Amino acid sequence: MSVGADRPPAHGALIANLVAQLAFGLLAMTICIPSMQEWGAIFGSSQAAVQLSFSGYVVAYGGLQLLYGPLSDRLGRKKILLLGIALGGLGSVLAALAGDIVMLTAARVLQGAGCAAGMVVGRAMVQDLFDGPERTRVMAYIGMAMGLVPPLATIIGGQLHVRLGWQANFVLLSVLAVLLFIAAWRGLPDHPAHTAPQEAHWLRAMVSSYARLAREPGFLLYVVLLSMTTATFYAFLAGAPIVLGSYGVGPAGIGYYIMCVPLAYIVGNYLTTHLVHRVGERFVMRLGQGCSLSGIALMLVLALAGVDTPLALSLPLLLLGMGHGLLVPPTLIGTVGLLPALAGSAAAVAGLMQQLMGAVGGFVVGLVPHDGAVNLGWMMLALSGCAAVAMALLQRGQQRPSTGPQR
Repeated sequence: MSVGADRPPAHGALIANLVAQLAFGLLAMTICIPSMQEWGAIFGSSQAAVQLSFSGYVVAYGGLQLLYGPLSDRLGRKKILLLGIALGGLGSVLAALAGDIVMLTAARVLQGAGCAAGMVVGRAMVQDLFDGPERTRVMAYIGMAMGLVPPLATIIGGQLHVRLGWQANFVLLSVLAVLLFIAAWRGLPDHPAHTAPQEAHWLRAMVSSYARLAREPGFLLYVVLLSMTTATFYAFLAGAPIVLGSYGVGPAGIGYYIMCVPLAYIVGNYLTTHLVHRVGERFVMRLGQGCSLSGIALMLVLALAGVDTPLALSLPLLLLGMGHGLLVPPTLIGTVGLLPALAGSAAAVAGLMQQLMGAVGGFVVGLVPHDGAVNLGWMMLALSGCAAVAMALLQRGQQRPSTGPQR
């Protein structure tokens, strides 16, 4: 590991710090979801206005990554991360003080704009601070945390809402922002900006960075692979409640079946930390893609055979979750590792495309009926198939050996 500080932090503490910085945005996104059911009544607004507060966060969270990425390449990671944490904390404070849905939505947008820095800079710092298979191991630890955050956040957020009121969630986020700011300031190395030739204007430099990435076929294939994998998962999240409803599963029971995939995703990330040193990234990616396609195919076969039960939907998709846990960490490393000097810009593009294609995956589910799992299965298979094609093209063009990958 190489860091640009005189006294690098302890290895475990450094990983924990990076994981926390990356997870904060997802925590902020999901912890207030239980409260959203009552915001309409609390603020006297429509449910559409309430949903806009969530959409505003997501758009800012995805879009601002395009700005933070090249700025972190140009100005240094730590400065941009600290700026983002400060904005996220300020947005959390304003949200806790909001007196109407308009102010709450504006605060959530500011919160999302700040939290975007943790996602893009955190990924780029993994590229900066770790080498070879260790990068993939660290990214797998991050994947495990990201799999745990949404369910834990909704549980904590619901309990805080009931016991202390909806504002308590934003107070907690404000406190966490302060702690993360201190942790980043004291615990992360002050990695310098890359010494690439500097354009006269930061906007020109940003455009130049993205133009350079667009000319790299391997990077584009990594982004397609990552975004289509995310779209497959979002299609599942959007379609599973509808399918389960057709099987007679009510709102109280839906979560138990959906949780199969995130839990299996954590298992897949854990396996990645052990397998990547032994068999290499390319084999781990192929294994993950094979598991993903097999899980979807098995679910579809059962649906076509008329096995219309909740377990026939969820149990085969344990393979999907585990496959994604094997596939995503090395893919993330690939996006930021091809051009290390542009790791921030690359992480920004990857993060934005994950959000956009995830939204597309969730949207297309609503275009067809779902009386059973057949239509959902075909959609997920098509999306995952696109990811498989991208991976095949990517690995065909790679010149490095399939075992013991070196970067």
